[in-house]
Amino acid sequence: MAKDAVIITSGGMDSTTLLYEYKDEIALAITFDYGSTQNGRERVCAVTHCQRLGIKHIIIPLEFMHRYFKSALLETADDIPEGNYDDENMKSTVVPFRNGIMLAIACGIAESNGLKRVMIANHAGDHAIYPDCRPGFIQAMSQAMQNGTYEGIKIFAPYTSISKADIARHGKRLGIDYSETYSCYKGREKHCGKCGTCRERREALREAGIVDTTEYECDDPQS
Repeated sequence: MAKDAVIITSGGMDSTTLLYEYKDEIALAITFDYGSTQNGRERVCAVTHCQRLGIKHIIIPLEFMHRYFKSALLETADDIPEGNYDDENMKSTVVPFRNGIMLAIACGIAESNGLKRVMIANHAGDHAIYPDCRPGFIQAMSQAMQNGTYEGIKIFAPYTSISKADIARHGKRLGIDYSETYSCYKGREKHCGKCGTCRERREALREAGIVDTTEYECDDPQS
């Protein structure tokens, strides 16, 4: 199959799974540095996997988001809420229109390189919390990209209707070592184990039947 796609990859579980699952179709991987608390730790993972797969990888700075956007994810580790991954707890971590900005840039890069698709790893578990992960947004953004490019570039988002545990099951079949991915919103050397993303990560790996070798600062309350 032709390598006709750009992928947005953070170095987290979801985009790393997408990277491996569709590696034969990816011509270019993009990681955006927008100054979030976990951005640096994730970025190291993204570089590692792209180098391993021989996929060209670029990092694009979006420093303006850290300067002008309001989100706990753009503040300090102490601003990140702890507890369950739910609407009330995680809403403060929304970076306004983050996926819209990233998809627009990736679309321009795709057209500049003669590519036809932009891959993104949003999933069903994000829908309630993050508006720019929802099916309606992805569909509308894809239509806007098609209308706004000569090549009719589209979004390819195959995980939109499945859960993070389902994604982990894909990764299990692919043999992905998820200890080489990073999720924690606090951005420390080890995953905190207490924030919503750490809890979601633990739950997904447990549901997928994957032994979790991630290093956490605290024990799993459900173990």
